[in-house]
Amino acid sequence: MLFKLQEEAALRQSDQTKMTSPFDCQYCTAPLLGKKYVLKDDNLYCVSCYDRIFCNYCEQCKEPIESDSKDLCYKNWHWHEGCFRCTKCNHSLVEKPFVAKDERLLCTECYSNECSSKCFHCKRTIMPGSRKMEFKGNYWHETCFVCEHCRQPIGTKPLISKETGNYCVPCFEKEFANYCNFCKKVITTGGVTFRDQIWHKECFLCSGCRKELCEEEFMSRDDYPFCLDCYSHLYAKKCAACTKPITGLRGAKFICFQDRQWHSECFNCGKCSVSLVGEGFLTQDTEILCRKCGSGVDTDN
Repeated sequence: MLFKLQEEAALRQSDQTKMTSPFDCQYCTAPLLGKKYVLKDDNLYCVSCYDRIFCNYCEQCKEPIESDSKDLCYKNWHWHEGCFRCTKCNHSLVEKPFVAKDERLLCTECYSNECSSKCFHCKRTIMPGSRKMEFKGNYWHETCFVCEHCRQPIGTKPLISKETGNYCVPCFEKEFANYCNFCKKVITTGGVTFRDQIWHKECFLCSGCRKELCEEEFMSRDDYPFCLDCYSHLYAKKCAACTKPITGLRGAKFICFQDRQWHSECFNCGKCSVSLVGEGFLTQDTEILCRKCGSGVDTDN
């Protein structure tokens, strides 16, 4: 019995000595002298133990990537060297540029064909990494986004767009722009036309009070625009009945007789107030009378 206990103690001591040997596998304790091994975190592992414990699995074939194979890694994903391919054209991506999209790897050509914008001018793909210009929801190569007139790249400089294309400001002003009749500066958009001349909206003002007229009704006198108040005050005839200005706006009719004018609704008999529009009438001093009220009265008409 004593011998057996001593033998077991000797075996345990032998096992402890064996496990603590610097040339044994850290996991299975197999001696590594003269054999292949893998060093990880300053510990030695036989190839079998290392592959079983530490190897990664390939995203493509789902097989382990053993220690004698190259492990290609991207964002915690791993591939065998032969499995690292474009998911669309199947060409190898080893030492080539690629793009990851929706957990797929694509070569730059496949990515461009599938995902990249097309140039509005030349219709070719705008390759990833190249500079592209965006305007009104469309995209251009930087070298394709040029002024329609001078053909120079516009880049981020101000531009003006027309149906015929995009123009840099100097070319647009030279080729198309109108100049305000008031301030003499270029009118790029909008404007007000009057007497075959054009104004900026903010420059089209009443010649009397300088009020903006672009959203207002106005009258003209000697080719000058006036707001209704100024025109009425300065030039409009006064109704002989109500003394208010007669402008003739909106097709309003008025009556003229000798040196006097009336609004059509004001041209009434001075006694009975019946309308005299389209009717015969008589006059008595400054009054106008219907035939009935004017009967037996000396008249001028």
